[in-house]
Amino acid sequence: MDFHRVEYPKLVPAAFKALYTASTAVHEGVLEPALVELVFLRVSQLNGCAYCMDMHGTALRKAGIEPRKLDTLAGWRDSRFFDARERAALAWAEALTTLPSGAPADATYEALKAHFDDAGIATLTMAAALIQAWNRLGVGLQPELP
Repeated sequence: MDFHRVEYPKLVPAAFKALYTASTAVHEGVLEPALVELVFLRVSQLNGCAYCMDMHGTALRKAGIEPRKLDTLAGWRDSRFFDARERAALAWAEALTTLPSGAPADATYEALKAHFDDAGIATLTMAAALIQAWNRLGVGLQPELP
């Protein structure tokens, strides 16, 4: 990984390692990896993090996710390629990404409960929080794309 601004993994190694460990725990948690990657990609799109978009888009393609699904992720509400569970997860992740507009609506949270248990909701929320941290590092410190 080449860095445009500062090489944060070397400058704050304990924090970098902790963030990486937390991300690994989310990937190994109760949610299927493809759903976590979809959330990571969508939040990265909203935050404009090219590095993370490249990383998670690549991971989804390697996992065999249909290209048309990836091509329509930004328009998931209108795309036929997303099921109700994915839609609930993406709506929750987007609501958490746009917190300046206020807390996520109760209806958005209630939609989650139809598809996720408490552990799934907690993991999904943690995934959204973690990718936001990575996005801030990527957008702010601009590591070069591999």
